[in-house]
This record gives sequence, C-alpha cells and structure tokens, in this order.
Amino acid sequence: MKLRGDLQLRKLGDEHILVYPGQDQQDASKVYTFNETAVQIWLELQGKEFNVESVTAVLLDNYEVEENEAEKDAAKLVKQFEKQGFLI
Repeated sequence: MKLRGDLQLRKLGDEHILVYPGQDQQDASKVYTFNETAVQIWLELQGKEFNVESVTAVLLDNYEVEENEAEKDAAKLVKQFEKQGFLI
C-alpha cells in the first residue's frame, strides 16, 4: 500500500492538517489533524510502498517504545489511514 500522493500535509499554527486536493479554504468539513508522531510517519512513508511492519520499524527507529506497543500503534494508524481514504 502507499499514501495518496494528492493529499497535502500543511502546518497551520501549531497543528498539522491534511488537505484534500482542490479543497483549500472552500470546504473545511474534511480536515484531519495529525499529531507529531503521525506527521513523522507520514513524511517517512511518502512515495513508498509500506505495510504494518514498515510502520512499526519507523516507530522503533524514531521513538523509545516497546516492539509490541509499536506493532499495535502501527496497525491502528494504518487502519485509520485506510478508513479515512488516505491509501492507494
């Protein structure tokens, strides 16, 4: 799986938001905010094929977290990305 290339991650003040193409400021009904961890993962995965294991590896490489916790968090994040339509 890959992240959709047409979605734009933008910084707005202290928050990071994901914007759909052509949305700009016309329709704010589909704005998704990301925490710093999700931003880090999003940036690491841009343009790459990935799976839950590779997301787990990003977490383990960048954060002090136990492997089983990283696996659970990675699976949850990938599921959220799928649910929100962020993947191709």
